[in-house]
Amino acid sequence: MTSLHPADAVRLLVEIPEGGGSAVVSTVVGDNRFTGNRIAWVVMEKGEPESRGSLGLPQADEAVMELMRDALENPRASDGLHELAIADHPFEVYIEIRRPVQELVVVGAGHIAQPLAHLGALLGFRVNVIDDRPEFATRERFPSAEKVIRADFSDPFREVPLHARSHVLLVTRGHKYDYACLIIALQMDPPPAYIGMIGSRRRVRATYVQLLEEGIDRVLLDRIHAPVGLDIGAETPEEIAVAVVAELIMVRRGGTGASLRGVERVMERFFKEDK
Repeated sequence: MTSLHPADAVRLLVEIPEGGGSAVVSTVVGDNRFTGNRIAWVVMEKGEPESRGSLGLPQADEAVMELMRDALENPRASDGLHELAIADHPFEVYIEIRRPVQELVVVGAGHIAQPLAHLGALLGFRVNVIDDRPEFATRERFPSAEKVIRADFSDPFREVPLHARSHVLLVTRGHKYDYACLIIALQMDPPPAYIGMIGSRRRVRATYVQLLEEGIDRVLLDRIHAPVGLDIGAETPEEIAVAVVAELIMVRRGGTGASLRGVERVMERFFKEDK
């Protein structure tokens, strides 16, 4: 098998994630007779995973394929250099990882929705904003969104179908609208990756009571992040947006939400007082 052409590698890294799949491309770099050769590992949303191209040495292909598969399984893995010694050949490969494009669906276009949409776009989400008020659901208010949709909250996701890569944030102007959209999102199959709903402890408790009274399976309630966000003392719309996207990152990357100062304990570990 021959090396993957550079143009084909770029196409894989762009098109596969857009279609809901993952692509990893490894390129040999450094002083090596195989320098410039490429191999890819592609995992489609539907279908069997497959490799494309070759580094020019079967043993290298096998070792790098294992690296690429491990990278995809690790939510914190990122692009970078890796050194290997294979059949007396020192190999240095640069691995590029592209995961499925994630969507952020902000239901409600009020003051909190604006910084949420902006931060979501900065984090690489494809952002869609939905509201039933034409004066709020405007491109001027949400320039970084992929779509800004005016829709009735009785059928909010008609133009933005939810799927396993959807992250839904319910921040409408009223509890009844959040609740109507929540019922629909909870019953999606496959379920969205994340469902967050803003609200006070009292409001969230009332929501859970109502859901149970309506016969919604208790297991489904575990899908709800409510009140949404991490506890950082947020008060302004911008601060609340930061708290919410911090939780999105935590869920996506597998973090704990703990203070890194407390986790690392640098002073305690490395600067102990002399007794």
